Amino acid sequence: MRTVWQSLAVITPLLAPLLLNSALAASKGEYIAYIGTYTGKQSKGIYAFRFDASTGKLTPLGLAAESTGPSFLAVHPNRRFLYAVSEVNEFGGQKGGAVSAFSIDPATGKLTFLNQVGSRGTGPCHVSVDKTGKYALVANYDGGSVAVLPINADGHLRDASAFVQHTGTSVNKERQEAPHAHCIFTSPDNRFALAADLGLDEVVVYKFDPARGTLTPNNPPFGKTPPGAGPRHFDFHPNGRYVYVINEIQCTASTFEYDRAHGALRLKDTVSTLPDGYKVTNDDSTAELRVHPSGKFVYGSNRGHDSIAVFAVDSAEGTLKAIERVSTMGKTPRGFNIDPTGSYLIAANQDSDSLVVFRIDQATGRLTPTGQKVEAFAPVDVEFLSLK
Repeated sequence: MRTVWQSLAVITPLLAPLLLNSALAASKGEYIAYIGTYTGKQSKGIYAFRFDASTGKLTPLGLAAESTGPSFLAVHPNRRFLYAVSEVNEFGGQKGGAVSAFSIDPATGKLTFLNQVGSRGTGPCHVSVDKTGKYALVANYDGGSVAVLPINADGHLRDASAFVQHTGTSVNKERQEAPHAHCIFTSPDNRFALAADLGLDEVVVYKFDPARGTLTPNNPPFGKTPPGAGPRHFDFHPNGRYVYVINEIQCTASTFEYDRAHGALRLKDTVSTLPDGYKVTNDDSTAELRVHPSGKFVYGSNRGHDSIAVFAVDSAEGTLKAIERVSTMGKTPRGFNIDPTGSYLIAANQDSDSLVVFRIDQATGRLTPTGQKVEAFAPVDVEFLSLK
């Protein structure tokens, strides 16, 4: 079940004294890692950490912005703005969630609240920015819908230019009783928008018009995962020929061949994210999926088993072969990310309030703990900002 806050607090930009008083000198391989969280007694919003990709060191910088339920984040391509969902069911006195816009101080990483608009559906859980930087795309899990929000030159959001309500069900009557849009990205060439819907067992494909910010059904309109799989998140291979989807309910990862000319998806293979012989229970589910920048490896997180599944990519077929599953040294790794250099992976353990840093072997893809385990309250998403 998802944790959803029923009311939305006023967002006030806050920053810990450490972040306020320390300029972040830009040097090669230095980043800010922004952490989206579920807010509650301890977490107050979006947190910032300094990350040195040459050493793997992660240094807390404090609360970057106070916000309610900013579970997922997206950094604008120009690195001047950040967008965060507010995973709530009510906004502005009406049913629906919200997306917030922040400006980024490049010297300190400080976030300043700009504005907030409705997501057009309840429980928004994912946001991304198209390749032009003119639109934010949001997936509403509880509402089972997707929307496109125009972005002004100054970073402010405008009301939706497109909205699509998904319909239908799938075979799991408890989890797939309705559509549950979980993730949305534009294709590498920005001609299509793909949305994983857990409730439909579909990766829905839309034609995306970057001039008007509209979504129209593609032909074919979706790629289908195995029945009951529950597609959650996905990522494109760097060569643009494959799309990898992690399936929450059945704890699997699917490989789709992607037709770049027509936006079509063809399922090639599906493999387990869990070890052979592992008995899957109702406590097990997957969460995040990321493709290594080299395109040689794919990583996925297992909740319940509390691990990162590591896969090698077949260079000829694009399919996945399991290498290992590595403990995240915490509970419920809802999110993780690979730093832009491909050297390290940071796992966010939501239910044990920690970030754990792993070194990535560039030849094998295997993960080795660096020994760093940093406190972070209810962390969900990890997004990097390059300091250059």
